[in-house]
Amino acid sequence: MDRIHTSDIVLAKDGDAKALETLVRGVQGQVYRLALRMLADPTAAEDATQEILIRLVTKLSTFREESRFETWAYRVATNYLLSARKRNASDPAVTFQAFGEDLLDGLADEQSAAPEDHILLNELRLRCTMAMLLCLDLPHRAAYVLGDILELDHSEAAEILEIAPASYRKRLSRARALVQAFTARHCGLAARTAPCSCRKRLPAALKLQRLPDVPSAAFAEAPEFDEIAQQAARTEAALVAVKLQRATGPLAPLKDYAAQVLALVNPGTQATP
Repeated sequence: MDRIHTSDIVLAKDGDAKALETLVRGVQGQVYRLALRMLADPTAAEDATQEILIRLVTKLSTFREESRFETWAYRVATNYLLSARKRNASDPAVTFQAFGEDLLDGLADEQSAAPEDHILLNELRLRCTMAMLLCLDLPHRAAYVLGDILELDHSEAAEILEIAPASYRKRLSRARALVQAFTARHCGLAARTAPCSCRKRLPAALKLQRLPDVPSAAFAEAPEFDEIAQQAARTEAALVAVKLQRATGPLAPLKDYAAQVLALVNPGTQATP
C-alpha cells in the first residue's frame, strides 16, 4: 500500500485531481482485499471496491484527520459492506452446519481424486477457506477479517467498526473460536482425522461447477497447495486456522480503479497512466 501524505489529503480536498488520484490509488488495494475477504467472490469484490472508492471520493470532505486516512478508508469500506442493502440481500447467510454438510456431500476416496492437479487444488483451497467465513454473520465476519486476517491492531479495528475495544475483543474471540473449531473438525489440511480434504472434495466441486473454468486471477500469486499443506502440518493446532486463512498471497486488485472512479465522479477528468 502506498503511503498517504497529509499534503495529498489537503490538496485533494481543495480539488486537486492529481492528489485525489494518489489517494484512490493509495487505498484501492486495502479496500479490494477487505471486500474480497468479506464477500468471497472476486467479481463481487471488484464491484464493491469501485462503489467504496466512489464513496471515499465523495465523502472526502468529511474526513477530519482525527485518525489515519487508511483507518478512515477502512471505516467507510466496512460501513458499506455491512450496511449496503443490495450487498446484504445477496449475502448467502450459510451456517457452519450447512457448510460442513455440503463439504461431505460427494466426497471421493483418495484414489479417485486428482493429486497432480495442483492449480485446481489450490483454487479449491482458497475458495473453501474464504467461503468458510460466510458462515459468520456480518459483524463477526468483519471483526475476524480486520483482526485475524488483515492483522490490524485491535484498537484500530474497534475504531473502524465504531465499537468499544472490549466489545471488539469479545466479538473477535467469538468469531475466532467458531472458525478454529470448524477448521479442526472439517479441514484435512488442519487435521488428518478431518473427513474432508481438497483431493477428496475436488471431483464433487468440479461436478457441481464450484470452480471457474479459468483459475481466478485474484489468486494468481497465492502459495502453492503442497507448500501450504506442509506448513499446516508443522503449525500448532490453535494457529492453523488463521494460517490457512492468511495463505492467499497479496490478493492484488485486478484493475487500477483510479481512472474509472475519477471519470465517474468528475466526468472529463483523466487519471495519469
